[in-house]
Amino acid sequence: MELRQLEYFVAVADEANFTRAAERLHVAQPGVSAQIRRLERELGQPLLDRSARAVRLTEVGAAALPHARAALAAVAGVRQAVDDLTGLVRGQVAMGMVSSRGPVNLPDLLARFHERHPAVDITLAEATSDILLAGVADGRFDVALIGVSGEPPPGIGLEVVLDEPLVAVSGPEDPLTAHATITLSELESRSLVSLPKGTGMRAIVDAAFLADSAQPRVTLEAGDPNVVAQLVGRGLGVAVVPMSLATHYTELHAMEITRPAGLRAKLALAWRTEGPVSPAARVFISQARALLGL
Repeated sequence: MELRQLEYFVAVADEANFTRAAERLHVAQPGVSAQIRRLERELGQPLLDRSARAVRLTEVGAAALPHARAALAAVAGVRQAVDDLTGLVRGQVAMGMVSSRGPVNLPDLLARFHERHPAVDITLAEATSDILLAGVADGRFDVALIGVSGEPPPGIGLEVVLDEPLVAVSGPEDPLTAHATITLSELESRSLVSLPKGTGMRAIVDAAFLADSAQPRVTLEAGDPNVVAQLVGRGLGVAVVPMSLATHYTELHAMEITRPAGLRAKLALAWRTEGPVSPAARVFISQARALLGL
């Protein structure tokens, strides 16, 4: 009996499909089938029922599966114990990020972690905050940099990385350049340039308009905050953006939002506090918090 055979058996049991199991394991599907048949011959009993479209466990397979998982976990534990003793970190870290990261230097963070732990594979994906938060909760991401628009769901830890005021901005030729302050209800009739729904910033803006008994008229959406700023700069509408973005584009005219007052944009590091977390992910989260001054 080989560990590889147990790994293939567990993968097919999880996926209920030989092809998907092979894709998950990054091996050829015939090889998976052959190894499991060898395991079945050694045990003298079929582990999988292949008669239906979806592969199912036989009664013997269902009894054997927990022991196969335990064997694989024990091997991983031996490897982890050795790595801990020698100071090595291996594995994979999956990180997600929003496009609007402000001044947070994410490439530097990832590069510094890679220098310290070259054996860890890092994957990075960009999405909206709601998708990232759901991905952290279900384990698709180990950690994510998200826009915060409320309290996190249970089992999610958050550390705020960036907290800054939100301001309204217009283009240089807009009549609003005569205003130093504004309320959101005064923008109700104006074309609004905004990030799409699902982003933390859009959730904050929509809630703020509602709090001021106003209805935003979003006519242009862009996933990149820089594109939002550039569209406003060309006179295609007004927007509500973080102060750092408004000051970066000098052609924009920024106005303090007095009602509702105290609007702020928050960027946070999110990770799972409940459920399994790999050793590599634990080290990454710890070092990310330290490097970001959290």
